[in-house]
Amino acid sequence: MAFDGFVISNLVYELNQTVLNAKISKIAQPENDELLFTLKGTNGQFRLAMSASASLPFLYLTETNKPSPMTAPNFCMVLRKHIANGRITRIFQPRMERIIEFEIEHLDDLGDLCTKRLIVELMGKHSNIIFCHANGVIIDSIKHVSAMMSSVREVLPQRLYCIPSTQEDKSDPLEATEDLFLSGVMKKPTTISRAIFSSFTGISPVAANEICFRASVDGDLPPDSLTESQKLHLYRNFERMTEDVKNHAYQPNIIYRDSEPIDFFCFPLSLYNEHSDEKGAFHSVSYDSISVVLERFYASKNVYTRIRQKSTDLRRIVNTALERCKKKYQLQKKQLQDTEKRDQYRVYGELLHTYGYGHAGGEKQLEAFNYYTNETMKIPLDPTLSAMENAQKYFDRYNKLKRTCEALSELTVETESEIAHLESIAASLDIAQNEDDLVQIKEELTEYGYIRRKRSEKKVKVKSRPFHYLSSDGYHIYVGKNNYQNDELTFKFASGNDWWFHAKGMAGSHVIVKSDNGEMPDRVFEEAGKLAAFYSRGKDSEKVEIDYLQRKNVKKPNGSAPGFVVYYTNYSLTIHPDISALTLLE
Repeated sequence: MAFDGFVISNLVYELNQTVLNAKISKIAQPENDELLFTLKGTNGQFRLAMSASASLPFLYLTETNKPSPMTAPNFCMVLRKHIANGRITRIFQPRMERIIEFEIEHLDDLGDLCTKRLIVELMGKHSNIIFCHANGVIIDSIKHVSAMMSSVREVLPQRLYCIPSTQEDKSDPLEATEDLFLSGVMKKPTTISRAIFSSFTGISPVAANEICFRASVDGDLPPDSLTESQKLHLYRNFERMTEDVKNHAYQPNIIYRDSEPIDFFCFPLSLYNEHSDEKGAFHSVSYDSISVVLERFYASKNVYTRIRQKSTDLRRIVNTALERCKKKYQLQKKQLQDTEKRDQYRVYGELLHTYGYGHAGGEKQLEAFNYYTNETMKIPLDPTLSAMENAQKYFDRYNKLKRTCEALSELTVETESEIAHLESIAASLDIAQNEDDLVQIKEELTEYGYIRRKRSEKKVKVKSRPFHYLSSDGYHIYVGKNNYQNDELTFKFASGNDWWFHAKGMAGSHVIVKSDNGEMPDRVFEEAGKLAAFYSRGKDSEKVEIDYLQRKNVKKPNGSAPGFVVYYTNYSLTIHPDISALTLLE
């Protein structure tokens, strides 16, 4: 994520256009490390959200309100005491740092006009929100940092605020000269991209790589590998980006991998253009406001992060069961392979019954004519047993292996089915988007014995709903998020003439196209096929084979696991799992 000095410069510019001189109407602290200000100005009311979260620090304008605790935390009470009804008179960013500073005028207890400073440091795990007097003496902070916690800087009441000293050796990129860039930055014994972002404040690795990409330079090479003309060309691209900052020529955007937000920036990131990795293809969406970019990115990122965290236990249960089943399956296959000798033992027994009457006893083998193959074969014997006893021994071996083969044949089918079931649950966890989705998956794991249900625990009612897409031709397409939804969609929601899609031979969602009992354009089949490919284990493949047929030809065997179906007549198509052109309605 590129929440660097460039993005913050865009945010400061936007805040100066919207909330400068606005009055602070309300101050709330909905989370331990988060503040929400309600601001009223000549151009309307705004909400300003800010967070010092170690994992996802942010600051942006929002229309969303969040509930506050019944008792306000101490830091919130301090802010209310000093700057409630105050007016924001200045918003600025010192030296392109990842810092936004607000100067706020207010009346003190005696009615005199005073100025306070609210400093928001957006520095990853070191993020903080610090409240100071005009002279820089700290009044309080949302996070207290003692000398025991940091040897670099204390952040405590009555201490003098100073900008983190980790940035002292860096230059302001807006003041950089050609000579500084060529004789300083390009002389560092490191990679080109690292030389750039380690030399200037506020430049992230993403921004440095973007500058290198625009200059057609490999950022992983050392600066010495460039010619003088290449270094100059690199500087010109660096200068062009800083000029865009000075001219406020921002173009906020979010980079998505399929539907997941990956990065954002205040300028186009051409390094992602027409690019993909093993997890999917990238595309960019532009917005008019950096606050909208930040809010959407962090809201989406929070969803992915929260669901990933909440699904950790379920994933561990599924992965453990899946590993155990695969080991069991390999053992069963090996044991089944060992039973392939059973027919040979039967032939040994039959030939001994036929030719063994002339056997005197004590021999270690018997040569006999095999009337099944018309060849002479040697039969190993136990010299302590008679021919008939050896024959019976071989028949016993045959019968034992035959019983083992019959039992293992059934067990391997059951284990294969269990593996397929667990893989389908793992696929459901990959596309879960909210807690209701996880509740439904947990219920399935509980029903099939992978999770033990507590005595006091009742079966929950689930509100999770399938994905609902609209095709380019106006047809409604539904995608199951888990096995229960797959069964619901296929056998309760869909009518007989609707079309059913599924990735061939792999775990994936059931996809239903409502046909309205009419002929559908070819493009609808292609788009439904793309959805079936995307919501399957083949999502990261270049091409996925899809089976499709009318719903009335899909059957569910009695007693089969949720999501399991059979069909015997179907059409097929092979398609790339790209759903970027489809509209998600719900």
